[in-house]
Amino acid sequence: QVQLVESGGGLVQAGGSLRLSCAASGRTFRTYAMGWFRQAPGKEREFVVGISWIGSSTYYADSVKGRFTISRDNAKNTLYLQMHSLKPEDTAVYYCAARQRGEANFGSWGQGTQVTVSS
Repeated sequence: QVQLVESGGGLVQAGGSLRLSCAASGRTFRTYAMGWFRQAPGKEREFVVGISWIGSSTYYADSVKGRFTISRDNAKNTLYLQMHSLKPEDTAVYYCAARQRGEANFGSWGQGTQVTVSS
């Protein structure tokens, strides 16, 4: 019901910065919250950060706290992830996700964008 498309991934050196974007379309009027997850090769998908669509309450994983910042533009139906001081361990496919009203968890997912941090 909600289509998500990530962009902004790429190759960056350790200590560098990158900004990811997630454009949402479809039944976006039902969005309750959005967030970013990531999955490294051979590892399970992990939560990075989430934000409520109304009220801007945020939740950050300890591993990215102080380095990553999530923001959103309701009018543009777009989610952003500003990443600073990137580390090689941040290397992963980053996924945008949305939770709609009535859903117990995130039910809509993008295809992901690759972020590679070299040492």
